[in-house]
Amino acid sequence: MSTRKCRVAALAAVAVVATLAAPVNATGPAFAHPGPQVAPTRVVTAEGPVQGAAAGAVRTFQGIPYAAPPTGERRWKEPQPVRPWSSPLDARAPRSACAQPTDQPISIEGGGSEDCLHLNVTTPAGRTTGRLPVVVWIHGGSFAYGDGATYGAAKLAAARQGAMVVTINYRLGVFGFLTAPGLRAPANLGLLDQQAALEWVSRNAGAFGGDPRNVTIMGQSGGGYSVCAQLVSPGARGLFSKAIVQSAGCVGPDGSFTRAQAETNGLAVAKTAGCGDARTIDSCMGRRPTAELVKASVSGHDGYRPVVDGKVLPEAPAKAIAAGRFARVPVLHGSTHDEMSGLAGLDEIMTGRPLTAEGYARKVAERFGQDAPAVLAEYPVANHPAPGAALSAVLTDSEWSTAALDTQRAMARHTPVHAYDFAEAESPYFKSVPRPASFSLGTGHMVDLAYLFDNDLFEPLDSTQTKLSDTVIGHWSRFAATGQMMGHGLPGWKRFTTRDPYVQRLASDRAGRTDFAADHHHAFWTALATS
Repeated sequence: MSTRKCRVAALAAVAVVATLAAPVNATGPAFAHPGPQVAPTRVVTAEGPVQGAAAGAVRTFQGIPYAAPPTGERRWKEPQPVRPWSSPLDARAPRSACAQPTDQPISIEGGGSEDCLHLNVTTPAGRTTGRLPVVVWIHGGSFAYGDGATYGAAKLAAARQGAMVVTINYRLGVFGFLTAPGLRAPANLGLLDQQAALEWVSRNAGAFGGDPRNVTIMGQSGGGYSVCAQLVSPGARGLFSKAIVQSAGCVGPDGSFTRAQAETNGLAVAKTAGCGDARTIDSCMGRRPTAELVKASVSGHDGYRPVVDGKVLPEAPAKAIAAGRFARVPVLHGSTHDEMSGLAGLDEIMTGRPLTAEGYARKVAERFGQDAPAVLAEYPVANHPAPGAALSAVLTDSEWSTAALDTQRAMARHTPVHAYDFAEAESPYFKSVPRPASFSLGTGHMVDLAYLFDNDLFEPLDSTQTKLSDTVIGHWSRFAATGQMMGHGLPGWKRFTTRDPYVQRLASDRAGRTDFAADHHHAFWTALATS
């Protein structure tokens, strides 16, 4: 997640904390090779041998370092090559998440560490013929929270097409996206880490049965905005051949900061850490312990973004993509139908009292000011099951859906695009978090991930949702393999073009074309923005 819009997942998921297994030793004993009917669980990478594990339909390799630990003198340095090893690396359990605050439900328990540049690989357990398509998952979390290991990728890896799925860590917050006057730290270290992980994939995919020439980068929210940035970054060219962007508009609010915005935030962090003097900021910040810097950092969902630095990110993704200056690879792009439902229902969850019509009008007035009467006329309470549902539609359409369609239109002028609206009426929610009684949350921000990954944040899927999950994973894996959405047993899905803006509705009751622009009032919001 990223930008002020991404509060919804944290606010709605009150008291939910993602968990991460403890680190394991770097090396382990020799292991016996499995029988010939399964793929080996010991693999020799370019850096050294790794020992994974097989369970059910997949084999996994966790906690593989793809760059040297960014600690000590390497803090705020570009990712450096990892030191090779000769004894088998025990890759049967994940290692540390990257250092982060623990003040949000999506935080990783324990807060992680700076020694965190690891990735995890999941592949089918059986031997395969030919090379597997590779999917590299970039997790969300507002560029400040989360990790790769909490996203279990067995369903994607074991789908009909089969895939090598790589989930990665990258430096977050104050360690990955800090920019401040006098601080000799390259901007966008988190983006550079992502590129280093992609370079690892180029070197090592073949050892796991993957095809390094068929790599799809995939991310949601903050991870989706990362994909937008990598589409524009010169350093990522040639490292991937397709892109999946979930719940992130690459055009419009594109999740980036100008250097001035980033330096203002960075200077505030440095002052809080007692390092506000530009003459000594570099040495002062370098001496501060990890916990002090995390405590001093901007927390929540607004403090860190990719920075338009003229190098890693030459220009804002919105500007570059609108002009066609991006990697012209096939793109799968979409959002959830009810992105902001969690935030819209938060007051009811917290107080037990549903939002009233008067309360709805007041919230719209607070958010939209002089445009509030027009918004209330476009979204009258009478057209919705409850005032909370009306607020959800207003916030979703204004802050997510409009940017989604604008992104799809801009990209489709230059490259193949498939678009979707994830519109399941009843989806799993965050575990142990109550839902509002007055309206259904539908499929909100981040909830689509319950259909793609095994993640302890979410309630389990029921039988209907499991069928939808199978369909969605079938589409995603088909796209990763071929760049197309049509396949055996899958519903039809046409390309989105400027002449025919086809958007696929993903829901268990009906799959097929949806009038996304009308459903999400795109013309209204576009006119309001230009008036």
